[in-house]
Amino acid sequence: MNLQEGKARSAQLHETVSTAARYHCGVPIAGTRGPARTAVRTAGYCTQGKTHTTMAVNLRDKSETIADMAKAFGLAENDTGSPEIQVALLSERINHLTEHMKVHKKDFHTQRGLLMLVGRRRRLLDYIRDNDVERYRAVIAHLGLRR
Repeated sequence: MNLQEGKARSAQLHETVSTAARYHCGVPIAGTRGPARTAVRTAGYCTQGKTHTTMAVNLRDKSETIADMAKAFGLAENDTGSPEIQVALLSERINHLTEHMKVHKKDFHTQRGLLMLVGRRRRLLDYIRDNDVERYRAVIAHLGLRR
């Protein structure tokens, strides 16, 4: 899409533009009082000529993860508090954020959140290991974690 097509698209989108679209990389775009310039930004192109890519959300549904872990470890379908299921949910979020960090290397807020999730998963795995080593080994093998 070139600039002419972007302007034509902006005329179509000017009704649905939010105030959050008036920013470029967290900085307000100069002269964005009218909705026409901001619509170009929401279409994936900003006024500075940069193309923005969006990352698709590929996080699996929680209920699928819970059902999978419950079946593998003989737990109830509605058991969300067991450490095995919590570790599985954390692992999916960690994998999702790891992919995000590969694209956005300087996203330090996400990096901090990722490190906090890794620490929480580590503490849960330590808890499982201290109580039942065989259960710990089964969780590690099922999730494919190297530890």
